[in-house]
Amino acid sequence: MLIRELNRGKCKSYLVACERTRRAALIDPLRDRVDRYLALLAYYRYELVYAIDTHTHADHRTALFELRALTDAKSVMHRVAPAPSVDVHVSDGEVLELGDVALRVLATPGHTPDGMCLHATGYVWTGDTLLIHGTGRSDFAGGDAGAQYDGITQKLFTLPPETIVLPAHDYRGNSTSTIGEERLHNPRLAGKSRAQYIEIMASLGFALPDKIQEVLQPNQTALDDDAIAYPNIARLNEVRQLEPRTVVTLLAGPEPPLLLDVRETPEYDGELGHIGGSRLVPLKELAMRVGELEEWKQRRIIAVCRAGVRSTTAAAILTSLGFEQALNMKGGMLAWNDLGLPVQR
Repeated sequence: MLIRELNRGKCKSYLVACERTRRAALIDPLRDRVDRYLALLAYYRYELVYAIDTHTHADHRTALFELRALTDAKSVMHRVAPAPSVDVHVSDGEVLELGDVALRVLATPGHTPDGMCLHATGYVWTGDTLLIHGTGRSDFAGGDAGAQYDGITQKLFTLPPETIVLPAHDYRGNSTSTIGEERLHNPRLAGKSRAQYIEIMASLGFALPDKIQEVLQPNQTALDDDAIAYPNIARLNEVRQLEPRTVVTLLAGPEPPLLLDVRETPEYDGELGHIGGSRLVPLKELAMRVGELEEWKQRRIIAVCRAGVRSTTAAAILTSLGFEQALNMKGGMLAWNDLGLPVQR
């Protein structure tokens, strides 16, 4: 197995390859380093099979969409990742094969809902879940310090102590650690209870990453379009969230709302299907087609997407355009399907 860290900076991307079959994966690639990655793959004569993000990044633009367009690689993220242009959605325990190399998925939400780690014999790529003598922040939307603690202690810390830890970030000049080292000496985790960890994470008070909106929302939507005026965090937080069963009740009521599905067209009739009677207006077309919704300006509109993230953006955009009853279905079509509610394809 060949492993290379490619960025030599605070944000870390990894090449993982089977030396026998020359099949390779890139883990957490950065968009502004795509040329470097392609040159390295050509130098080693490796076939890029997978481009993998361990979570939806808020501090840099992902290269998944560019690599997907430029190569035959499959983009890979956790099942609950919000972005549309993902070829392979994985869940806890699934395995990605690279010849003689097997990457096992460990679902570790907490930093983000779609956080995951990848384990191969002797190594674990921990994304922003577990850092070297630290952990990823849990104060972003959907973050959960308790879930993060559970994932680290119940999954990562059960790996052999000699397992090498390869994180997605390091801010102190470190490159690797081990599970044994982190279990014994990580100051946020060693000897700490779940309640203590939650208290520690709540007290950190980190500033938001620079240009978070310019990074996070394009990563969530796979759109790089100046025509979309992405709402700020304050507006996103103001969007009212409805549970899927509440949506079912409203649809059966005397004044049913408009369900506005803002996914891409292939998603609408894809694996998750769509809710009967919903109207498809992809997010990238929303600003241009808002006139089609004029009759609903004073009525209830519920935005829907895969995981409830793009649709929150859509509801915030509609609110800014005077649609005072623009709401969001929490959890999106993933949550709807998980409840066994009816869909059409």
